[in-house]
Amino acid sequence: MLNKMLHIDIQKYIDRTYEPLIPAFAAPKRKLRFPGGGFALPCSPLAQEESAAPVSRTSSIRDAVAQIDESFSECLLRLIDEKGMTDAECYKKAHIDRKLFSKIRSNSGYRPSKSTVLSFAIALELDLDETTDLLRKAGFALSHSSKFDIIVEYFIIHEKYDIITINEALYEFDQPLLN
Repeated sequence: MLNKMLHIDIQKYIDRTYEPLIPAFAAPKRKLRFPGGGFALPCSPLAQEESAAPVSRTSSIRDAVAQIDESFSECLLRLIDEKGMTDAECYKKAHIDRKLFSKIRSNSGYRPSKSTVLSFAIALELDLDETTDLLRKAGFALSHSSKFDIIVEYFIIHEKYDIITINEALYEFDQPLLN
């Protein structure tokens, strides 16, 4: 059972940060531009603010792909080394199966679940910026529109890196658990 004071503290954090989903028609409209002109809906992932730097039109897809960043698995292995952990210490602390870790290690293009990424972030005791970067490497982000994300963020900000306690909090708030 989750400590009552911890439950109250998490609830206050959720209340301060939670952004419930707003229907698109109710969202405030702002003019956003695509690079090179044209307008986009505010929630369009390709939309950029007018002040954003334009994307070079002379770039090719080959040029863009050639500048690809390190993969999730490369980043994870680098972080394990930087934190002075062994692979086994990390995946056990993250409650990740050895076979899954082996897949991640051997396949640089492996795409983990968000829960798996966050489990590794907790096991490695990453701060919020490091966690955000690791999530991006796997194609994810933390959102204030998700109670799950807010609860995990709460524990990261407060440097409480115990997966069992985090899972107890997630369970208390009817959210899916980390691995």
